[in-house]
Amino acid sequence: MGMNEAGVHRAEPNRAISRFWPSDKLIFAYFTFTAAIEVVWFRHIPQAAWLLALHVIGVVLVVMAERSVSSNRGVVFVVRVFRHWYTLLYVACCYREMAILIPAIRHTSADRALADLDYAFWGVNPTVWLERLYSPALTEFLQVIYTLFVPVVLLVPFLIWRRKRYSDFRYMAFLLSLGYLASYLGYLAVPARGPRYLLQHLQHVPLQGVWLFHSLQATLDRLETYHYDCFPSGHTELTVLACWLSRSVSHRLFWVYFLYTICIVFATVYLRYHYTADLLAGVVVALVLIVASPALYRGLSARGDSIGD
Repeated sequence: MGMNEAGVHRAEPNRAISRFWPSDKLIFAYFTFTAAIEVVWFRHIPQAAWLLALHVIGVVLVVMAERSVSSNRGVVFVVRVFRHWYTLLYVACCYREMAILIPAIRHTSADRALADLDYAFWGVNPTVWLERLYSPALTEFLQVIYTLFVPVVLLVPFLIWRRKRYSDFRYMAFLLSLGYLASYLGYLAVPARGPRYLLQHLQHVPLQGVWLFHSLQATLDRLETYHYDCFPSGHTELTVLACWLSRSVSHRLFWVYFLYTICIVFATVYLRYHYTADLLAGVVVALVLIVASPALYRGLSARGDSIGD
């Protein structure tokens, strides 16, 4: 990625650009889109008024943080941290919001179409075929890999933050936030819950782990609630993005992320969370964002933050 070699500034956070950053504009645009949905389908969306209020509160907090940081007058550390990290917090809230919006306004499911697409390409249902590789130890390992998704994705920007490469961090936060939000729009356009629900009656062997499998899966189910979050595979998309960004930390870390990416892509199908069509869509979205994001970031930058290509 070569961010550091491209002349990225290591400015302190309280010397950051005194206008809205590309990440801010991305969040504002997404909030505007989802708020419009909530206004149009107000009577059909549970807690629509509360969701709209949260949008307003979220924007107000960003504006207040921006003014505090740009004033450059003894900014409290927590405000500086929020100013840089908030987008990665907000996208988690947006995920929960989409879990409310999709069932309320999308009264259809793409599961059957995605399963048929998989079967037409492979000649089998991949999750059923993979039963021949089943073992409790492998199931346990892959569930741990799958569960570590969020910490693994956030580790790269955290390491960059610790090195005080704040311009690099802002670009990473933008790219990862854009990746998350793009996947949410995919969920809305192509609502699907996954093969572990649609194809459950075809599976011959229930997945069993060794120690942690059931507790980890149950925890993820509680966090994700009843969600249509298959297409594209956010786990695939965001892990590919994180793998790409890890190059700016070290080549050794990149290879660790490369191996993790292979494992999590396999885990999404083996654990019956995703159709292979979801994986392909996730890879395509990630590649498009990797190519398009630098130009988009520069176009949204008030003073053209330096980034590496």
